[in-house]
Amino acid sequence: MVYRRFKGPQAPLRDDFGLPSADGPTCTPDVLLVPCVGYTDAGFRLGYGGGFFDRYRAAHPGVTTVGIAWSQARLGPCEFSPEAHDLPLDVVLTEAGAIGP
Repeated sequence: MVYRRFKGPQAPLRDDFGLPSADGPTCTPDVLLVPCVGYTDAGFRLGYGGGFFDRYRAAHPGVTTVGIAWSQARLGPCEFSPEAHDLPLDVVLTEAGAIGP
């Protein structure tokens, strides 16, 4: 994944899929909003299977990570076991509140 500075909505470039895309210089965000299919009370997340966020976070350890999930997506210890590459999120936000490890 690569993040770029957004220069404004004047005439955004289109990516390979025809979606608007920023054309500014690459940058490292201070905070990542990370979508969660599921999450644990310890802040581990079940994602969408591509490993994009896991690899990005491993390469950028100082970035604050905020998981976004529905409260019903909470996983118990028997439902999800983190693997060696999994890193806990700093906080998970749901419609019911914040869950921090």
